[in-house]
Amino acid sequence: MSFFIKGITAGLMSILMTVTLAQAGEIAVIETTLGNIELEFLVEKAPGHVKNFKELVKKGFYDGTIFHRVIPGFMIQGGDPNSKSDDRSKHGTGDPGYTIKAEFNDTPHDRGILSMARSSDPDSAGSQFFIVVEDSHFLDNKYTAFGRVIKGMKVADKIVNVPRDPRDNPKDRVEMKFVKIVKR
Repeated sequence: MSFFIKGITAGLMSILMTVTLAQAGEIAVIETTLGNIELEFLVEKAPGHVKNFKELVKKGFYDGTIFHRVIPGFMIQGGDPNSKSDDRSKHGTGDPGYTIKAEFNDTPHDRGILSMARSSDPDSAGSQFFIVVEDSHFLDNKYTAFGRVIKGMKVADKIVNVPRDPRDNPKDRVEMKFVKIVKR
């Protein structure tokens, strides 16, 4: 009997390792109107957030959305489906229709970190995310870091420095034309 249980356990462990390695071998590519940004995922730190982001990408959820909030010296934020509209008053208020639980972790919010935006409720993240352009450690253990930029920080720097309105929304659309998941 114990031999049987050990065999099942070994088989399940093998499946879990294969899934984890497959996820670790994938990156996201955000094709913007100002260039591409490539992201690797922190699967071991925030598996639920990585899974959520990848599922949204595979549905085309982010295609055509914009970076609707850019703050020099801090971050660029996108992922709001309402930003597909020209009605700027709705930008920053959208979500995918559900929320996910926080996965705060020990990853510092250094330049290039990909993290989930949320409201004052820690479990209110859904689709909006941000990329840190300058170390922002005041966010550590308060927002879920789930990836990092591996290529394209110069593009993020271009985005954060575009002219913006009083709500930090770029005056000209900085669109995510396509977001895709690719093998490394």
